Amino acid sequence: MHRKMNSSTSFLFIFTVILAFSVNHAFDDSDTLSFAHYHATCPDLEKIIHSKVKEWVNKDSTLAPALMRLHFHDCSVRGCDASILLNHKGSERIANASKSLRGFEVIDDIKAELEKECPKTVSCADILTAAARDATVEAGGPFWMVTYGRKDGRVSIAQEADLVPMGHEKITDLIEFFQSKGLNVLDLVVLSGAHTIGRSTCGSLQNRLFNYKGTGKPDPSINPKYLNFLRRKCRWASEYVELDAVTPKAFDVQYYRNLEKKMGLLSTDQMLYSDSRTAPLVTALTSQSSVFRHQFAASMVKLGNIQDYDDDDDDDDDDGEIRVNCNWVNA
Repeated sequence: MHRKMNSSTSFLFIFTVILAFSVNHAFDDSDTLSFAHYHATCPDLEKIIHSKVKEWVNKDSTLAPALMRLHFHDCSVRGCDASILLNHKGSERIANASKSLRGFEVIDDIKAELEKECPKTVSCADILTAAARDATVEAGGPFWMVTYGRKDGRVSIAQEADLVPMGHEKITDLIEFFQSKGLNVLDLVVLSGAHTIGRSTCGSLQNRLFNYKGTGKPDPSINPKYLNFLRRKCRWASEYVELDAVTPKAFDVQYYRNLEKKMGLLSTDQMLYSDSRTAPLVTALTSQSSVFRHQFAASMVKLGNIQDYDDDDDDDDDDGEIRVNCNWVNA
């Protein structure tokens, strides 16, 4: 069991979070990215992306978290290079980990509009990064400034996509995965807070509900009333269930409060509250809505600035390109 933080510890944490926020915005991980990248070549870029995202999300609100998730999956493999959008045999897009990803049609629509306005100018990677920001805002989350200048990668490998966390990992594995991308424990806890909105397939948690670790019994860490609710909701693996059972449409700190009540939907959600490295952060964020919003924006900036840290393939001399169609590399 972990203890609640006292007031002095809580104050220290808040100070640390605010400091991290300031540092994240003052320091840009990539010298190649700029706020002014498209000012001359495509001045209406943000206006077009914003209006298109708003149009799609107004028709289907579930596309907001879907676009945020699509962005995370892209940046988690080879950095933010739109490799998740490539649609060919053996690509990330057809991997098992990508089967529930959605929002591709939104990016295609934005790209088509931008090709009319400023042909062969805006990368799909920049579009996806900005669309994820605008989707967050449409869902009631914070706004942040996006830097531009990302290139579209030409390499997309399904096996690499299957390394992206899927909700069954241990906290140590998650921390190590995030660290490999230049993100820290605070980023892990804060970006997990995106689960304050959105939904999951029931198939991804049926083992928790009916046969936890092969015991034939449910995961004992689930709140009994919540377990009954989930078992009724998830009779079929193809059904969907909200990630936040209390305020599923609100971008708030209820996600963290749910963890305190043993109502984390995915096992990785709930384990954030039982691991000594992440639990104090969860506890602090349950009552710090403004800090959560500020740090979420800061962590999303860091996520969007991930370049390819792990490209050790000497034969792959890929400096990227500006795709004309996000689904295919240029001829």
